[in-house]
Amino acid sequence: MKTFSTNSRSVVGSLAAVGSALAVSSVAAQQPPLEEIIVTSSIVAQPRRQIGTAVSVVDVEEIELRGYNDLTDVLRTQTGIGVSNSGGAGKATAVYIRGEDSFRTLLMIDGVKALDPSGPQHTPSFDNLLATSDLQRVEVLRGPQGFIYGADAGGVVNVITKRGADGLGGQLAMEYGDYSTRKVDAALSGGNDAGDFFVSAVDLTTDGFNAQTSDTVLRDDDGADNTTLHAKLGWNVTDDLRLQLVARDIDATAQFDTCFGPPPLFLSSNDCVSTTDQQTYKVSADYSKGRASNSFGYSAVDVARDILTEGVSTFATEGSVARVEYTGSYRPSGALGLVYGIDLQDEELTDSVGPQSRDQNGYYFEYQGAFDDALFVSLGARYDDSDAFGSHTSSRLSVAYVQDLDSNRSLKYRASAGNGFRAPSLFEVSTNRNAVFPPAAGVVLQEETSRGYDVGIEYNGASGLHLEATYFDQEIEDAIEFDLLSFSGYVQSSGVSTSTGVELGANVPFGERWELLANWTYNDTEDAAGQQRLRRPKNLGNFGVQYAADNERLKLLANYRLSRDAIDTTFISTVPLPDYDVLDVSVTFDASELLQIYGRVQNATDETYQEVVGYNTAGRSIYGGVRLRF
Repeated sequence: MKTFSTNSRSVVGSLAAVGSALAVSSVAAQQPPLEEIIVTSSIVAQPRRQIGTAVSVVDVEEIELRGYNDLTDVLRTQTGIGVSNSGGAGKATAVYIRGEDSFRTLLMIDGVKALDPSGPQHTPSFDNLLATSDLQRVEVLRGPQGFIYGADAGGVVNVITKRGADGLGGQLAMEYGDYSTRKVDAALSGGNDAGDFFVSAVDLTTDGFNAQTSDTVLRDDDGADNTTLHAKLGWNVTDDLRLQLVARDIDATAQFDTCFGPPPLFLSSNDCVSTTDQQTYKVSADYSKGRASNSFGYSAVDVARDILTEGVSTFATEGSVARVEYTGSYRPSGALGLVYGIDLQDEELTDSVGPQSRDQNGYYFEYQGAFDDALFVSLGARYDDSDAFGSHTSSRLSVAYVQDLDSNRSLKYRASAGNGFRAPSLFEVSTNRNAVFPPAAGVVLQEETSRGYDVGIEYNGASGLHLEATYFDQEIEDAIEFDLLSFSGYVQSSGVSTSTGVELGANVPFGERWELLANWTYNDTEDAAGQQRLRRPKNLGNFGVQYAADNERLKLLANYRLSRDAIDTTFISTVPLPDYDVLDVSVTFDASELLQIYGRVQNATDETYQEVVGYNTAGRSIYGGVRLRF
């Protein structure tokens, strides 16, 4: 890890100065938001006041107001997150938390590790993750978090869906927009003391736009279809015991350009279709009694992918992950908490080479201490044992100190440090076993390791005022990367890839009906050769203004997003990606208790830009719809 240089100390000193300046701020009395409950930091519920890690939260109201069809468009408005998309809906989409690759990001959906075992690097399937009506909140944990979640957790996106409430209710939303986009989103829910249910179905189809800039002859639209089904069923057996089933099915197709046909000719074509059939489910039992709680679960992820060239299958893979897990917690007093658990994972992949599998078992423990309701410390470790890559130990330390300025204002100083690892995926291993050209030929891939730390300050006042500043420093050693020059397979760098930067965030109410939502991330990344890493802008920012009418029936949100100083590759050399600015505007109007009318304009200024070299992005596009609730 980099030494804590003079520049680093200067940054931290600056953050402390910011915190001291904020301490003089005074606002009207109201319950501060610091008591918000967070579940992602340590896999069990904790008050935000006690958390020493960097966490962002997007609630259902914000998701609904922004109105985006893809959840990644919501994520890209949050602190420290960059997104690159290759040609529109359903296309390859990468999420970079603090500059780290998607395959170092863990996606959780209702406690299921939503890995894509059929993909090259176990990248979570962000391509087909819709912002659906079943979403309750999304929590993002930034930084290396391998200690409690296991391998591949350089950051965590935790999606939490709704539970059925008392009585019977539901909604039906219908939307239409540019590129012949059509979306139907229906949900039905209910519950009582004995149990609850929430089921939903979403169907999205779009004609899309021409995905690749190189397609100058046909210039055909590259559309996408996505049908997502979801169910959450709960049974309250007793006051202490709850059984639950969560299931999700995604059936998606996407058209794209430049694929290769079947042998022996392997001719390039622009008539390409990718198909994804993904099922995830988890059955769990949660038992809480007194000061102890216990959660048992079994989850499974099955993914089948295929690429069709002019209707002929040219590349098909299937993968599955089965997982048995137990998480327990015990809090003998308000000053002491213990979290512990075990997870047993079996992974399988079937591709052109044949079936492969491996097992990995993990065991973890965390101590949580509270001192005078002001100082909060957590210290944890995890031991992983893989039948393919031996054993690894990951750990994390986090500290939070809260200074209550008065009954309505507080200042929190926090810091965390952790490490993790990522074993090469079955696909990566299989590719290199069959590699015949250098440099990948003969390379036996080993696991890569990660470590990092951050320090930050958060100011919380009344009326939802929240200000924060964070400095982070993290690195990847022995990174596994695809050979982009000769396409021979996967290679392993012998050095260290780094990512350092500063995150600033603000939620500032002004007047009675307005709120400023802003964040800025400066991210300096380097690969093992000392070059800037691809598609990582050095500067990312969001500046939003939100308005709510007196009766809350009308809400408006305008978000201005900018990207600066990113590069990409043409497979021959690196080239700069042009800077860009995108303005999105969304509005909702409750015509009655049952009827809501909504709309949005994405890329309102019709900016022309690229997030990936050679791939187009959508121009100005307008969407509108109605939502019926009962």
